[in-house]
Amino acid sequence: MSQFILEMRGITKEFPGVKALENVNLQVKEGEIHALCGENGAGKSTLMKVLSGVYPYGTYSGDILFKGGVCKFKDIKQSEELGIVIIHQELALIPYLSIAENIFLGNEQAKRGVINWNETIVKTKELLKKVGLNESPHTLVGNLGVGKQQLVEIAKALSKEVKLLILDEPTAALNEDDSENLLRLLLEFKKQGMTAIIISHKLNEISKVADSITILRDGKTIETLDMRKDHVTEDRIIKGMVGRDLTNRYPKREPNIGEVIFEVKNWNVYHPLHNERKVIDDVNFYIRKGEIVGIAGLMGAGRTELAMSIFGKSYGKKISGQIFKNGYEIDVSDVSKAIENGIAYVTEDRKGNGLILMDDIRKNITLSRLNKVAKKFVVDENKEIVESEKYRERLKIKTPSIFQKTEKLSGGNQQKVVLSKWIFAQPDILILDEPTRGIDVGAKYEIYTIINQLAQDGKGILLVSSELPEILGMCDRIYVMCEGRITGELSRDEATQENLMKLMTKTEVRG
Repeated sequence: MSQFILEMRGITKEFPGVKALENVNLQVKEGEIHALCGENGAGKSTLMKVLSGVYPYGTYSGDILFKGGVCKFKDIKQSEELGIVIIHQELALIPYLSIAENIFLGNEQAKRGVINWNETIVKTKELLKKVGLNESPHTLVGNLGVGKQQLVEIAKALSKEVKLLILDEPTAALNEDDSENLLRLLLEFKKQGMTAIIISHKLNEISKVADSITILRDGKTIETLDMRKDHVTEDRIIKGMVGRDLTNRYPKREPNIGEVIFEVKNWNVYHPLHNERKVIDDVNFYIRKGEIVGIAGLMGAGRTELAMSIFGKSYGKKISGQIFKNGYEIDVSDVSKAIENGIAYVTEDRKGNGLILMDDIRKNITLSRLNKVAKKFVVDENKEIVESEKYRERLKIKTPSIFQKTEKLSGGNQQKVVLSKWIFAQPDILILDEPTRGIDVGAKYEIYTIINQLAQDGKGILLVSSELPEILGMCDRIYVMCEGRITGELSRDEATQENLMKLMTKTEVRG
């Protein structure tokens, strides 16, 4: 019998104008954790959708063999019946249902059409114990954090007697502790004989858990590496992913820093629902022309809340303090006034808040300043096309057409559309909240190059990031936050991961 639980041979999948997969081969050994790496748009998620039946047999060419048998899945239900279960990057849970209801949704414990709730609750408790989640089966999923929701998804997969578990970017939205917990759980499942495929951009996590790595580039298989035999380093993986050595992950830049362009004084923000809870406490900071200023902090430090409250008071209640631009106080009491005053905010949640996914690239790009492409309140479509094409070319958005819906783009290209939208608004200050979240190293480098160019053009940049190497690699100055306060300010020369971490865990303000 073959040592491989899964073989995918010569898989080719096409979409209108794009060949997403071309003659891709994948072999996964039984009982291993197999990582799938590649840039955004390399074809990783498409390949897994082919495997799981999201793209049914007949919509692609090539063969799938699972446990030696040829598979021709017509839908996801057929693949799940064989024990192939995929957990997508966007979790498929219903927030208004309980944990138990979510786990057995579509797989109800019923006899003669009547759900046996006692059996459902007992089985849910067993599954929650397996994934290490100490919650009541009756808890609403909407009341759980993202890390716990991810564990509910895994419990749901286990309820289907999973033999091959596929995880698409399982830690993309998780903090460090939740990520570590998930990786430990994967290793525990491996000890129990389960096979897993993990898609991740976090190469350090792949190095921790994977036995083998298959690298895809431009829809083709580049190579499969054995972590135990081959000398596998992060640089080796990156070279396979991007097709070149990426010796410097952050593009070089000679800062040309001018006068103070933006200043926030005595800024205080209260929680939108709990009015007595202060989320931002007496924050003061400034940005100069051509300067990239970082905001570092742990989860819950208040970085996003600070950024959103500055941008048209789009977060919080009882907001007080002053904002100055070029020495004059400005009004940012709503989003339109913030935009008029030259402030742009690139959200950390590009799919939820940054883009209209059902709309095309053209409409998303011009959305922030429609008056630039309108005459007498009517949009001039030709002008809109010209402007959108300009940004498509300038930011190298990979797409067959500006009329393509943004939901069809890879994460990196979606982020370029969000950046295009705000650059089109011609801001002087850009607040970038996790601008490279969930995108690969090659696309990250392109985003960093765009940020550097914006600074070179004299814009003031505020960069919020959870990745300390990114903060250290990109910023001229760094403010550190903890529990809603700024606990320190470091120059590029002073900043190290150790110094930042000390300030990120310190509640009193540094003088």
